[in-house]
Amino acid sequence: MTSSVTHVWRLLRWGRTLARHGALRGIERDPLTPPQVRRLVRLARFGARVPKQPAYAEAFEAIGPAAIKLGQALATRPDLVGEQAAAELFRLQDAVPPAPFPAIRAAIEQSLGKPLEAMFSSFEEVAIGAASIAQVHRAVTTEGRTVAVKVLRPGIEDEFARAIETYEWAAAHAETMGGEVARLRPRLVIATFRQWTARELDLRREAASASELAENMAAVPGFVVPQIDWNRTARRVMTMEWIDGVKLADRAGLLQAGHDGKALGALLVQAFLRQAIADGFFHADLHQGNLFALPDGRIAAIDFGIMGRIDRRARVWLAEILHGLITGNYKRVAEIHFEAGYVPPHHNVGEFTTALRAVGEPIRGLAAKDISIGQMLDGLFAITRDFDMQTQPHLLLLQKTMVMVEGVATALDPDLNMWETSGPFVQEWIRSELGPEAWLADRIVDDVKTLAGLPDLIRRIEAQFPAPGGAPPPPPLREVQVIRINTGWRYAVVALLAGTAGVAAALLLS
Repeated sequence: MTSSVTHVWRLLRWGRTLARHGALRGIERDPLTPPQVRRLVRLARFGARVPKQPAYAEAFEAIGPAAIKLGQALATRPDLVGEQAAAELFRLQDAVPPAPFPAIRAAIEQSLGKPLEAMFSSFEEVAIGAASIAQVHRAVTTEGRTVAVKVLRPGIEDEFARAIETYEWAAAHAETMGGEVARLRPRLVIATFRQWTARELDLRREAASASELAENMAAVPGFVVPQIDWNRTARRVMTMEWIDGVKLADRAGLLQAGHDGKALGALLVQAFLRQAIADGFFHADLHQGNLFALPDGRIAAIDFGIMGRIDRRARVWLAEILHGLITGNYKRVAEIHFEAGYVPPHHNVGEFTTALRAVGEPIRGLAAKDISIGQMLDGLFAITRDFDMQTQPHLLLLQKTMVMVEGVATALDPDLNMWETSGPFVQEWIRSELGPEAWLADRIVDDVKTLAGLPDLIRRIEAQFPAPGGAPPPPPLREVQVIRINTGWRYAVVALLAGTAGVAAALLLS
């Protein structure tokens, strides 16, 4: 296990890099920052030339690949890092120099167990894209299909393991400070980050995610997921169908190709709602660089390393919340927050309803271009603080992706109204899922499950309360107060207890 000295040294080095880029200024000035953290920030920037405008993205890129991914995770938490920092990190690019091709070739051949020439008739040595975790090359298979080959960067797993261990150490110590830091649950942020990277560091899981999403989206012909070449896919290598289209980030290319921005924006919103609400499994990295407009007007997605999953109950709550905001039924939205446990029960539903109305009314009926996202987020985060709302892990990715999808869609169609575009789908899904037919079907399923579980329940009751004549139940254990002692004494006490137990056992067995 890594020593605390190593963790502190890494944090000081990273903190110094952040300070040189002005990335710690917001934390230092935030009145909610604990005094201990504020003192550490001042120490980190001591003697550094701090720029007037913080360069958050550049700071994380300077620290390394793991920090880039952490920055992307923090972009989903403006309540934790501040609105300005989140906006900057939201645009964080994974543009890093590619690894040398000989190392990439060796990784492919070792992972797939064959020479490169046995699998590909041609393979471009220059990467078409290099990110913090992997890089992508264009190739042609021996069967003549053009494919994209994604390969993990050499040594990336060890680098991420070291960094995440330090992040966890720092988050655990930060939570002990209590107050606002504890409410924001930094350990949960790092735990979610670990889950993201675990999927991204095993390309078989990314390929499986793409395959599952393709099955779910088969009913949406306008949204395309590339096919996976499983014969050329392993833990460190993934091969998939080549997508020949125009990136949604290329506005000039879209216009030149004659694409309808309004149709593309509406299609993207509908596809995302289908994934998140109807299926509960969604692409959580739908930025412009991962989306392509195909010649026939369809949208194709790539990069399935970050996926989100929410259960049916949470999806019902989400749909009702969206429907309530669309229709102005803030009372129902407030009630759902209490039913779901998002708001502690000691608060008043009526007061929470009023707080939601104060945020929702100013933006109802407005086009996205007329909505101040900053003011809206500021209002929402003020509500989370005032009503003691803790972070909900299953909603972190969803919140981030909704903001991302809205940004891409409104770039395609500045007049797009997210509420109006979402309304018909959400209303139809609620009608089908919460109508009388759906209620009856759910009731039948629940009752059948209950009946099926009765035999096991009876067996567990019999095991807990055996018939007379069996072995006597063990005596109840008394509560013992554990005393915190230092390491040296702890070893002495453990040795003494072990010796005593050994003597007792010898006497009993003699």
